[in-house]
Amino acid sequence: MRYGRYFSGADTLANEGATISHQKLQRRKCADDNGYVRSGTTLLSLVFSLCVASFAARISAAQTAAPPTKSEVIKANQLNAPGLDEKVEALLEKMTLEEKIGQLVQYSAGQATGPTSGRTDDRDMVRKGQVGSLFNVTSARETNALQRIAVENSRLHIPLIFGLDVIHGFRTTFPINLGLAATWEPELVEKASRIAAQEASAAGVRWAFSPMVDIARDARWGRISEGAGEDPYLGAAMARAYVRGYQGQRLDAADSIVACAKHYVGYGAAEAGREYNSTEISEHTLRQFYLPPFHAAEEAGAATFMSGFNALNGIPVTANPFTLKQVLRKEWGFRGFVVSDWNSVGELQAHGIGNDGATAARKAFQAGVDMDMVSNAYHRNLQQLVESGQIAQRDIDEAVRNVLRVKYAMGLFDHPYTDESKESSAMLRPESVAIAKQAATGSLVLLRNEVVSGSPILPLSAKLSSLALIGPLGDDAGNMIGSWGALGRAADAVTLRRALTEKLGDVNLHYSKGAGILDGSDGDIAAAVATAQNCDVAILALGENAPTMTGEAASRSKLGLPGRQEELLEKVVATGKPVVLILFSGRPLTLPWAFEHVPAVFAAWFPGVEAGYAITDVLFGAAAPTGHLPLSWPRDVGQEPLYYNALNTGRPMADPEHPPEKGETKYLSRYIDEPDTPQFPFGYGLTYTSFSYGATQTSAKQLSLAALQNAPRDSSRGSTVLSVSAEITNRGARAGETLAQLYVRLEGTSVAMPVRMLKGFQKIALAPGESRTVAFEVSADTFAFWGAENKFGVEPAHVTVWIAPDSADGQSTTLEITGAAR
Repeated sequence: MRYGRYFSGADTLANEGATISHQKLQRRKCADDNGYVRSGTTLLSLVFSLCVASFAARISAAQTAAPPTKSEVIKANQLNAPGLDEKVEALLEKMTLEEKIGQLVQYSAGQATGPTSGRTDDRDMVRKGQVGSLFNVTSARETNALQRIAVENSRLHIPLIFGLDVIHGFRTTFPINLGLAATWEPELVEKASRIAAQEASAAGVRWAFSPMVDIARDARWGRISEGAGEDPYLGAAMARAYVRGYQGQRLDAADSIVACAKHYVGYGAAEAGREYNSTEISEHTLRQFYLPPFHAAEEAGAATFMSGFNALNGIPVTANPFTLKQVLRKEWGFRGFVVSDWNSVGELQAHGIGNDGATAARKAFQAGVDMDMVSNAYHRNLQQLVESGQIAQRDIDEAVRNVLRVKYAMGLFDHPYTDESKESSAMLRPESVAIAKQAATGSLVLLRNEVVSGSPILPLSAKLSSLALIGPLGDDAGNMIGSWGALGRAADAVTLRRALTEKLGDVNLHYSKGAGILDGSDGDIAAAVATAQNCDVAILALGENAPTMTGEAASRSKLGLPGRQEELLEKVVATGKPVVLILFSGRPLTLPWAFEHVPAVFAAWFPGVEAGYAITDVLFGAAAPTGHLPLSWPRDVGQEPLYYNALNTGRPMADPEHPPEKGETKYLSRYIDEPDTPQFPFGYGLTYTSFSYGATQTSAKQLSLAALQNAPRDSSRGSTVLSVSAEITNRGARAGETLAQLYVRLEGTSVAMPVRMLKGFQKIALAPGESRTVAFEVSADTFAFWGAENKFGVEPAHVTVWIAPDSADGQSTTLEITGAAR
């Protein structure tokens, strides 16, 4: 059986019932951690206050995102509810050692059993209290059947928690997570996650192995598709949104599910972008860049964390006490539980830090992993390790407390079952599909829109007499779902061909596949070229195969179009017809020829069930593109890892786009055969009008270090220390929306800081010719960072500030932070 998570949605999806197909079972992950005890006490009503002033992402009323205050965190975290710990202790006192260990064990439903596995079948183990969680059970009928065994037939009646990889939707699938990040709308992501929670919980699934909040700087890594890209500020905003959406206002509500922040931590920095590879990250870089999204998830109340597959600085993160105990438990005060990734406890043997299963179990457990996902190492070894004195009984008790605390907070002891009559009606509700379309529309990033015959090629005229649709992804419903599609079905998805046909009619739309994703014949390509020649405009739908080329275990050493798609593209462009290229992918693709010769290009990612309708609306101007890149788009794979918030180096290029010429200074940080800069910078995105950004202005030119050190750190609480503003003007003839981004650079500090750091963003809608001043109210935390001694705070610095449309643009201004450092 392979490790990892389950399928990608395009694997389809004939399976609506109790368990997922064999391939899904192989590829899915769940975290299962608890066993429930039926104690007879009624769960206290838990009041949940939403933390974090959410980004007002909708058009003209956006505000800068603010982190939650500590008091809001305490209110939001239902794991601190009054009376909760007393219930946990009362149950813990009744449990045998075997029952306690059972709460720390999770299996995938239907996993192999037998004498060599050390376990019996699922139902028998549930009855004996030997399992606390199951995953890959995906219907209310089946979850209820298993839950009844736990609640009615086990000695202590402790409920199970059922998990699943609910990544970007359950039955209603939204754009892949990278596409959701491209919306730059946390409120929209929260709505999508709330819908996923409502659908999953209706099927008895109360635990999502999401969000993935790994910072990813290397497009070769397949799982870049599952996260929010390369920036910790944007990543933290998205992490909070997912957690709020999944867990809702009350974690014990029937339609809320537990969030799981993964993969803790550093997994996205895999060397060479190769899946499961080792990572080397200094403590400073870990704290400055890789930990903030996880901390944001914890502050938003995430009840579970998942440890990753990777080794971090030589120590596998599933056996790393620094990250799991020192940072997560002691520094952040996390009170939920940690589940391993699929078999990552067992894989400690392959890592080389345990020569047998008992040692692997001991090291993972003592490092802080509460629940073992599928490796069977805890079930087989923990009791003997306790009896031999290698693991203390009090440590077992603490891990069980963590699991039971979450189960009680979820309300599982009072309401262990799912109402089966409501399952079907919860799926694909019209209002859910409408949000899916909104998300798909917002995820589309317009990369190019050149002038053809006197005007930009987009938006297309509705009066086109003939339109060619060419390419393997123009009529591929399964791929629109993307990887990790949960219960999303190909039949649910609207293809581009279907949507264009509905708009233009069969007579005006001419479809030719041209080539497969990986194959194609000369005859097929020739037929597609002929189709293009006979039409006014050609749309090419090209890209990757979602289930096999994106997501887990899908690292690529080459980032171009696979198969013969590049050849198909070049031959269609050679017809001289206007061409629009729509890229369906889970990562940026390196297409230097296309970005020079194709007049219009969209990054569409994999947009979900409403893919075709969303793209068609944007193509014809019913909606304007508003997406922006959540990562840096490389020119060549040799630039990877590539990210905007890099250090300047001691020998920076004055003009990174200028290749070296004879007689120029050679010894600078640059390539000799390619510009240093990305094809498109982080934050970049075009629309159907143009904007100008005026000079950045600040309310002060000097800030007191002492005042910053003593100031509250939450700008939403009246603790503003600086106002930053700029005038933005719509220079075009159409109304439009721009994404104003706030960037900061600090110089003169104890450690080298990035050339730019994102510190805020707002979406601004302007009518043609309209100007408006956008302002960011800045708190002290904007200038805080992890210094030379790995302490978080503010230092004296020369500060450069930009309000810009992307990470490479904008007019800067400067100010000083003055005073003596403590």
